[in-house]
Amino acid sequence: MKGKMKGNIILLITALIWGTAFVAQSEGMNYVQPFTYNAVRTLLGGIVLLPIIAIFRRKEPQENGEKSRKSTIIGGIVCGIFLFIAGSFQQCGIAMTTAGKAGFITALYVTIVPLIEVILYRRSSLKVWVCVILALAGFYLLCIKEGFTIGKGDLLVLCGAFFYAGHIMTIDRFNEKKADGMKMSCIQFFTAGLLMTVCMFLFEEPKISTIMDAKFTIIYAGVMSCGVAYTLQIIGQKYTDPTSATLIMSLESVFAALSGWIILSEAFSLKEFFGCILVFAAVILSQLGVLPLPEKKAGQ
Repeated sequence: MKGKMKGNIILLITALIWGTAFVAQSEGMNYVQPFTYNAVRTLLGGIVLLPIIAIFRRKEPQENGEKSRKSTIIGGIVCGIFLFIAGSFQQCGIAMTTAGKAGFITALYVTIVPLIEVILYRRSSLKVWVCVILALAGFYLLCIKEGFTIGKGDLLVLCGAFFYAGHIMTIDRFNEKKADGMKMSCIQFFTAGLLMTVCMFLFEEPKISTIMDAKFTIIYAGVMSCGVAYTLQIIGQKYTDPTSATLIMSLESVFAALSGWIILSEAFSLKEFFGCILVFAAVILSQLGVLPLPEKKAGQ
């Protein structure tokens, strides 16, 4: 029990770091453009993971089979491409919406994943459809304005959520192939970072001076959100079960809203507040065995 409590506390800290990172990302847009911000902080995240990987490698022998190494490299590259697309949509969207709303919209990936699985594997699930209805209702209250219009920033963050769902499913697929999770994450950061760097020079005009102006937000998002939080996630999940871990980490959206309110003075209207509640309910329900689910076939 003490071990599980320890794991839960570690994962709660992880969710807190990820949630407050939305504020850092939002503030960073006051100084640099989206691709510049993402390129620097993602590459920084990859650099931070290098010494952490070395430490873990000394403490815990890793599987070094050729198949495992191949899965780790390919998985890291594919995950990096998904992370590049998802992160680009999200960062561009954050520049046009609030950190709190971005947190809840991004959290929809937790509901999108089982929906995609139902569509791909044609497995009917009452729970998934209930979650989808709750999520749609919440998104409507949170983002849809009069005249049935949606803010461009909210729409971009939603697109990012779909690619984050694809990112999660890709990670699961390569984990089944015995890829090294931490090394795969490091490779994905460098892959995404390099793609973002190319876009940075193609579409933006990066300047060292503006990057330095945004240095504290970049360091927090890069070092804390990528390097530290990812490591805490790995440690925390060793002590608790997957369902509890996912539920605790879904508090990321709540911490994003709270930090946006406290630090950036962002506020939700009553309509948006109820939208947040419905989105969060959909996220929680998607991870609970409240309604019957068909058994998952081997290999799925």
